[in-house]
Amino acid sequence: MKKYLAEMVGTMVLVLMGCGAAVSLGCDPVNNQAAVVGTALAFGLAVVSMAYTIGGISGCHINPAITLGVWLSGRMSSKDAGMYMLFQVIGGIIGAAVLYAITSAAGLIGTGANDLQALDGAGTKVTVFGGFLAEMFFTFVFVLVVLGATAKTNGATNNFAGLAIGLSLVLVHLACIRYTGTSVNPARSIGPALFQGGTALTNLWIFIVAPMVGGALSAGVWKVIDPSKKK
Repeated sequence: MKKYLAEMVGTMVLVLMGCGAAVSLGCDPVNNQAAVVGTALAFGLAVVSMAYTIGGISGCHINPAITLGVWLSGRMSSKDAGMYMLFQVIGGIIGAAVLYAITSAAGLIGTGANDLQALDGAGTKVTVFGGFLAEMFFTFVFVLVVLGATAKTNGATNNFAGLAIGLSLVLVHLACIRYTGTSVNPARSIGPALFQGGTALTNLWIFIVAPMVGGALSAGVWKVIDPSKKK
């Protein structure tokens, strides 16, 4: 139970800090690129801080797509995978609830929910297909980094896995925010969408399905290139 609770707390912190930074900085990939960089750093730093806080307890997945990739790679049981995902979603909802309470009390609007981003001032948005592809492929890259950085074949470099994973999340955010606000993590998207509603809730399925497909793809690729596997 401790590792499940650790995943819940870690995901709560990720959502509170990452989405909180997006709201506080006014993240807008069209009109405020500096805030995009700040938001990307916030998500990356949240992962780094949690990796060195709960990594020894649960491995610090704090992301159902990562858990799926780890499970498909044969590194955890089906029971643990299911419980990890459940507690990650619960943690994401708690983090979003805390953020919503803070922003509402302060008079701010939004919870940093993911959505298809605007292309122009006329209200045209990134297409569903484009957003799905972005989430799928960027999640693929992110989870592949996680699987590689935490592999036993990396030896002593495992000590720096948290840093590598956090920095890769910064990179993914910088590349993906323009399309979807960057989820690559269903638990990060569910909580904020529930409190923000509107199109963020309507399009929530994209941010659940696409990252999970990306996570599964990364597990498949890692099985092919994993040097520990016998040819």
